[in-house]
Amino acid sequence: MFELRPRIGLSSAALANQIPEHEKVLNVVVTAAYGVTGRWREGYEKDDERRAFSLLNEWGMGPLLNRPFASLSEGERKRVQIARALMTDPELLLLDEPAAGLDLAGREDLVYRLSELARDEAAPAIVLVTHHLEEVPPGFTHAMLLRDGGVVAQGPIEGVLTAENLSETFGLPLDVSVTAGRYTATARR
Repeated sequence: MFELRPRIGLSSAALANQIPEHEKVLNVVVTAAYGVTGRWREGYEKDDERRAFSLLNEWGMGPLLNRPFASLSEGERKRVQIARALMTDPELLLLDEPAAGLDLAGREDLVYRLSELARDEAAPAIVLVTHHLEEVPPGFTHAMLLRDGGVVAQGPIEGVLTAENLSETFGLPLDVSVTAGRYTATARR
């Protein structure tokens, strides 16, 4: 388990709830290097702190590195969590509802940043869990639809995110459209 942990980056509400409220943003990210959620008395290498600072800058959070995590907006917290998940340079990045609780501007900023990450050849494989089709960033190549614990469809995204498959998944007749690589669904009336 200890060998696998640094190879998988995780961003989820459950993990965010384990971060001490007073924890500074830089420490939220740097502590991922050792798989802990709060900085105690342990020391960190300068390289770890530089990497954390670099990731915070990449996700637009560099100016807030000394702010307490609890003082951040929801969108800021999400970006810090993703920077944390990337701290160990993982092979797999798991994002559980990364846009939950975000307003339109926050969601669009996050989708754009995730799209840029997905296009980066050096990026880890990304698994995004969402219930909202409009949160799937352009650049994602495959999808899996689940209903009641079973797979409805899986494979290349354009063959999975169809009106037929999404209607079956959500139990509602849907129309699906794609604009600039972004999917939307509306109820068929």
